Amino acid sequence: MTEHNGEMKRNLKTRHVSMIALGGSIGTGLFVASGATIAQAGPSGAIVAYLAIGVMVYFLMTSLGEMATYSPTSGSFSDYAGKYVDPALGFAMGWNYWFNWAITLAVDIVAVGLVSNFWFPHTPAWLFSAAALILIFLINLFSVGAFGEAEFWLSMVKVVTIIAFLIVGIATIFGIIHSDINVMKNLSVGHHGFVGGPQAVLSVFVVAGFSFQGTELIGITAGEAKDPDKSVPKAINQVFWRILLFYILAIFVISALVYYQDPRLLSSSTENIAVSPFTIVFKNAGIAFAASLMNAVILTSIVSSANSGSYASTRMLYAMARKGEAPKIFAKVSKRGVPVAALLLTTAIGLLAFISNTKGGSVAYTWLVNASGLTGFIAWVGIAISHYRFRRAYVAQGKDLNALKYKAKWFPFGPLFALIISIGVIIGQDPASFAHLNLEKIAVTYLSVPLFVILYVGYKIRHKTKLIKLESVDLSQEQ
Repeated sequence: MTEHNGEMKRNLKTRHVSMIALGGSIGTGLFVASGATIAQAGPSGAIVAYLAIGVMVYFLMTSLGEMATYSPTSGSFSDYAGKYVDPALGFAMGWNYWFNWAITLAVDIVAVGLVSNFWFPHTPAWLFSAAALILIFLINLFSVGAFGEAEFWLSMVKVVTIIAFLIVGIATIFGIIHSDINVMKNLSVGHHGFVGGPQAVLSVFVVAGFSFQGTELIGITAGEAKDPDKSVPKAINQVFWRILLFYILAIFVISALVYYQDPRLLSSSTENIAVSPFTIVFKNAGIAFAASLMNAVILTSIVSSANSGSYASTRMLYAMARKGEAPKIFAKVSKRGVPVAALLLTTAIGLLAFISNTKGGSVAYTWLVNASGLTGFIAWVGIAISHYRFRRAYVAQGKDLNALKYKAKWFPFGPLFALIISIGVIIGQDPASFAHLNLEKIAVTYLSVPLFVILYVGYKIRHKTKLIKLESVDLSQEQ
């Protein structure tokens, strides 16, 4: 490994950036969990929840896009929080995000083993998990271009599957594919498609929020994009409409073709692919190999998530090392522009968490997973705050808004709306645990929040940092 001026290669093309942003938000949340949201809140309730979260995510992406085109960096929102708000916030967000994706990598490779057992039930699951981890490590070790190309095709599989699903579903709804399903009855259950009242819709907000986790990857890719001024805005504009199209249409099709109280909707999981709502619709349309097809797609989604996780956490650790917030070794990159030391540590953390699960340390593994549970939403909160401060500082320092390469619309409504919804989703994880003062459930559900606070307060006390005044905010465009 050689130090290459501490710099990375800008080898991610526009199609890579667009597909990474799109693929990061389409995964098991749509293929597996969408059925449970319909069962919980009804067709209309699920659509409203996903629509609201989709709009919120759009505002988050435009906020991130404005900052990423102004100052593209692999540290993304960690760097922006440190420059525009408070260095302590940037520090806490950086370590919080690295930890989140390192643990997600472990969760995903465990899931690879479970899903692979669908075809090979008598083969130890850890063999498939180990193979996946090695493959992901090699993809990320080679170059950022290799990562971008792999993620492009992995995401393409998901997109093609959704398009095929929508075609089959719509053909079934309109009777082109014969079925005796009462579409209107399925869509009008409860009160015009709403079941369980506002509380049920709010609970689906949480699931929808998890489904959209990963869209913030676009900010990290900006640091290695060939032309971030063009690729980032293009990706944001394309991805928003595609996400709404895919998610809302997919949930509508599932709602129309599967009765909301169908017990199979609540049974779907990465361990039970046979009852994914996508599988049910394909099977009803007469596609005999539906379960195997969806198993392959879900396996692709999990590998894609693990691949993105390895990339995101590696780049975040590299960016923090460059700022002196992590050991300097992690700021070194290979001749191909890959931060190898950061990649090795991230892979090692994923491996350790994976081993803790396979060797009987399930309690430790569960706590690791819980500790990373809300970190994605904490990152969203940080993005909203950072953009709000960036734009106010930009104006306060007398700069021309028209000079921005990409300007987020509806400021300040956008970041404030995203901030309120993100905080609401965090609080709404398990309000019943507070109502009943169930300390164990509170600890399990909200563990990532005190960990973030400890990082923030610890750095603040040690370095005596303060909220940066708008007039003193560093608006340099160093990359």
